[in-house]
Amino acid sequence: MKSILITGCSSGIGLDSALAFHDAGWLVIASCRKEADCETMRSSHGMQSVRIDYEDEPSIRAGFEASLEITGGELDVLFNNGAYAVPALVEDLPTDALRAIFEANFFGWHSLTRLAISQMRQQKEGRIIQNSSVLGFAPLKFRGAYIATKFALEGLTDTMRLELHRTNIHLILVEPGPIRTKIRENAYAQFQRWINWQEAARKSWYENVVIPHLSAIDPPPETFELMPDAVTRVVMHAATAPRPKLRYRVTTGTTLMMIFRRILTSRAYDRLARRL
Repeated sequence: MKSILITGCSSGIGLDSALAFHDAGWLVIASCRKEADCETMRSSHGMQSVRIDYEDEPSIRAGFEASLEITGGELDVLFNNGAYAVPALVEDLPTDALRAIFEANFFGWHSLTRLAISQMRQQKEGRIIQNSSVLGFAPLKFRGAYIATKFALEGLTDTMRLELHRTNIHLILVEPGPIRTKIRENAYAQFQRWINWQEAARKSWYENVVIPHLSAIDPPPETFELMPDAVTRVVMHAATAPRPKLRYRVTTGTTLMMIFRRILTSRAYDRLARRL
């Protein structure tokens, strides 16, 4: 039985992927940041679950060790997935907010990935799938903190892929565009935690545009938006194909943005991005 450790399984892409791999006969370790969500995975979905919080280094090590105990000492695939956003203009973003989001979206991923690589070297094979974003290569306004972590993730993953050549350990990037998950809801919580918009130069924009957008209940779909199963399908291919792609672009929007980044000059791209 093939094994996969998936992070961020309390909802969205992580949950959808965990259920799909479980239905396909894989041994799934569905990790969550909160123990209560782990218990839900066990009791409601019948899956193995461990607590891994990317902002808590001891939980990363303990969760990985517990995962190996469940699998009998091997791990075929790691799917790094859990992340959040802190939406704001960069000028209004406290540096401590950047430190916190890098811990959750980047440093914690690196810690878990290093543990997986060490184990996969012993096995002489394995796959590490990184859930990046269209924002990992195409910057847009108002998303600077999240974009910074995803640009860093893409650069680090590309470097690891070069370094692990001929080891039979595959490093794979998944780059979704808009996917219907709880990311907006979670982002609003982070916005409320960190952003002092009342004293910002663009206070009225936050009040009239940003906050209504973030706090909207069941908002209409964004352009090109897909459901989490669109990501799950490419993760399944990345985990099982004899020769997986190096990058999987999910949604038409992601493909279009890659084309724009390739064919447009930097100034031309800036003109486009300012209107989005």
